[in-house]
Amino acid sequence: MTVFAVTYRYTDDPAARDEFRPEHRDYLRGLADRGIVAVSGPYGADEQAGALLVFKASSKDEVFALVEKDPFKIRGLIAEVAVTEWEPVIGPLAKEF
Repeated sequence: MTVFAVTYRYTDDPAARDEFRPEHRDYLRGLADRGIVAVSGPYGADEQAGALLVFKASSKDEVFALVEKDPFKIRGLIAEVAVTEWEPVIGPLAKEF
């Protein structure tokens, strides 16, 4: 499996994100349970609204297909997605990949 760093930039609709966050997190939790999402989380309160996710998948196309099924994406709450192949080499988490 290849590792991909995925960034989300959210739209400016915090009320809708609050409403659909449980469904969004349940979806990502399911991917984590399957070993596809290694870690995910939102940026800090003082940063632009968005998130960083680390996927383990066979291709960028697979990652994009999974992102399309994210409830936030389905509901138009993700303005931009970037998927970049990533090779973790240093640090305690690097051996997890």
